[in-house]
Amino acid sequence: MDKYSNLTNFDELLDLEHGKIGYESRMEYEEMSQMFIISEMLKEARKDANLTQEQLAQKTGTKKSYISKIENGKGNIQLSTLFRLFEVGLNKKIGFTFL
Repeated sequence: MDKYSNLTNFDELLDLEHGKIGYESRMEYEEMSQMFIISEMLKEARKDANLTQEQLAQKTGTKKSYISKIENGKGNIQLSTLFRLFEVGLNKKIGFTFL
C-alpha cells in the first residue's frame, strides 16, 4: 500500500500501474478500457431500444454471436460496423472527441 500513498490523482495511478502514455502496457490498458466502454454503451442502447442481440444482428446484417462478443468486450470492432450497429440498428448518432 506504500506505493500508493503519494498519489494525488487517477492519472498518477495509471502511470504507476500501467506505465506512462506511450508504453505498450499503457496502450493495451487504454484500448481495453475503451472497448469496455463501447461494449457497455452498445448493451445499454440495445436494451433501451427493447431489442435482443438476435434482433439487432438481423437489422444490421451481423450475427448474434458477434453482438454478444462485442457486448462482452471480447471482439474487435471495425469503425464501419460500430456505426452500423448504432446508427442503423439502434437509430443513434455517434460522435468522437479527440483529446
